[in-house]
Amino acid sequence: MNLSHRKTTRSPRTTARLRVAALVALPVLALSVGCGGGDDGADGTRSDAIADVPDGPKTSSPQETDKASTPPAGKSAFYDAQVKYVQCMRAKGGYKDFPDPKLSGHLDWDKVNEIGSQPGRNEGIKGGKDGACVPELRAALDAEPKRDQQKSYESMLAHATCMRDHGVSRFTNPTMNGGIAQPGGDPNPASPSIDWDSPTYKKAREACRTKLLDGLDGMQ
Repeated sequence: MNLSHRKTTRSPRTTARLRVAALVALPVLALSVGCGGGDDGADGTRSDAIADVPDGPKTSSPQETDKASTPPAGKSAFYDAQVKYVQCMRAKGGYKDFPDPKLSGHLDWDKVNEIGSQPGRNEGIKGGKDGACVPELRAALDAEPKRDQQKSYESMLAHATCMRDHGVSRFTNPTMNGGIAQPGGDPNPASPSIDWDSPTYKKAREACRTKLLDGLDGMQ
């Protein structure tokens, strides 16, 4: 959840994910401690970003449109909270192009990370500049529907295994702590050893993205 490479200087994306992890640790979403892992010289790297979100389904009839524009039952509160967060990020957070949330309520981390990776745009990508939207961010995290932690763990484990199979050998497995699934990734997020910007990492990330359940892409 965004959002450095074996050097003491952290990449913008690493910084973003560390920030998010701190905020999300409050609820249980580890907003983003980033994705990473790889072999010496052939790892993958993380650009200061966070992850991709679709702009909305395409429909062909009014009835379909109505259905498509309605968040899944039981998730409207989460969706509404995310909309408020997005509106705040655009109005007060300094990111007029912050992407809409998915209908599921989860943010589009690919697009958020893409924005955060742009020069000078990483600061504030989580919570807005000067923390202007931190209250809205926390409210959105609190409203997120409860996850099946076992399924989350299994999803992140499959993703970590896939990342290693695709050349990012240092990508660690997730763990279970107190019944809560904790994301894997870089073995030492505070001092990243994985190059999120390497071609190997980027290819692995693309190949393994479907292994993660909706909403987990911003965590691992």
